[in-house]
Amino acid sequence: MDTFDFDNADDDLESASLKKEKFEEEIKRFKERLKEGGGGSTNIEALEEIVQFYYENEKFQEALHFIDLLLEYIPYSADAWQRKGIILNYLQRHQEALVCFDRALNLNPTDTEILLSRGVTLDNIGRYDESIACFDRVLEIDGSSEEALFNKAITFEKIERFEDAITLLKFILETNHNHKEAWYELGFCYDCLERVQDALQCYDQHLQIDPYNYNAWYNRGIVLNRMTQYAKSIESYDMALAIKEDFTGAWYNKGNAYANMGRLYNAIECYKQALRIDERDVSSWHNLGNAYEELGLYKEAIKCFTQGLKHDPNHYESYFGRGSCYDALEQYRKAYIDYGRALAICRDYPELWYAKAEAAYHLGKWRDTLYCYKMAIRFDPNNAEVWYNLGETLLEYGYFKESLRAFNKCIELQPRWSDPYYSRAKVLFLMRKTFDAVESLKTSFQLDPEKKKMFENEFPGIRSIKEFTALLEK
Repeated sequence: MDTFDFDNADDDLESASLKKEKFEEEIKRFKERLKEGGGGSTNIEALEEIVQFYYENEKFQEALHFIDLLLEYIPYSADAWQRKGIILNYLQRHQEALVCFDRALNLNPTDTEILLSRGVTLDNIGRYDESIACFDRVLEIDGSSEEALFNKAITFEKIERFEDAITLLKFILETNHNHKEAWYELGFCYDCLERVQDALQCYDQHLQIDPYNYNAWYNRGIVLNRMTQYAKSIESYDMALAIKEDFTGAWYNKGNAYANMGRLYNAIECYKQALRIDERDVSSWHNLGNAYEELGLYKEAIKCFTQGLKHDPNHYESYFGRGSCYDALEQYRKAYIDYGRALAICRDYPELWYAKAEAAYHLGKWRDTLYCYKMAIRFDPNNAEVWYNLGETLLEYGYFKESLRAFNKCIELQPRWSDPYYSRAKVLFLMRKTFDAVESLKTSFQLDPEKKKMFENEFPGIRSIKEFTALLEK
């Protein structure tokens, strides 16, 4: 059992206290210097130090206050306007930051650092064409600017111009093979283009330079999972978790990898770990429910889907999952309601319409059953199984012509499946199309000899199709 180190805890508290005390002393010193400066260059130097100190300590609101004071002394300083723009960016005030960068560029139109800052800000607010134009302007001034090339590649990624981004990133790596961010982004681009082997090689190159980047280990795991190398993907997720133990995404995807391997109990433990870190993670609740459902633990699965829906009432996949569990427990009314809720959110999901049709059938809602099967076909017209079940339901309720059309469509889609031939034969017999019925029955027997036994069980005492035909013709 792990024990808590009270001595270390005291040291940590003491260290934090000293750090805070030192910070306050520095601020006091800066402010006193500012009061004693008497104006002019002394005040400017003091303000610059204060701004830098707050900026380095990520106290951006305070840094903004003192940069404004500094600009009262030096309103024509491009550097000061640029610094204010950078601070505003950290405060997510991007439009105001742009105004500052524009002021700085009016004072120094060829400053590449200002142009880069402006380009990054434009990228942050989705003005990608203008952002690219900024980076191009930098490259006109300095064709070898690695920063401009890299940031332009990032913008290309955001507008899904992955091939263009790859060209730029490769160019950077030709001159700087150890540019770790370029390797990382190149891996991301290849991943988006589903060039998984190339993506894996890039992440490996990045990790040789920066082995403690947990995001790179995580992305590597995602790629390996897509390559169906589940055991290796788990190793990558474990590396990410060794560096950052509370990495929810790594626990979640490690669970997915175990689930893909059929190791459902391991998957369950991973999803539970993810939920210990973030109990509102709907995807983890949903996949935990899926794992329990696959194990036949339907009540546990229902609890998980219900928890997910508490955090996201529009998560139609969890309504579907919970409905499937109710179905398995033969609680058809609850299943029917959940399928309906899911379809109210996502109407174009054929599997949901199919599931609702099955639940409606069990509840004796035959009109709704037919409607749901037809909706499933509307969104998935090549699903032979749905056509078959539609045909069976139509046959049961006496719609022979419509039933025959459904079985014919099913045969068109799956000509080697014996069931629709057998069912079509029954319809044709009922429609007194005896010759066609016999031919359909023969085909069914040829495709599946077990169908002959089914025929004999349905019509005991009849030894052959010929006898059956003769009986029908009387």
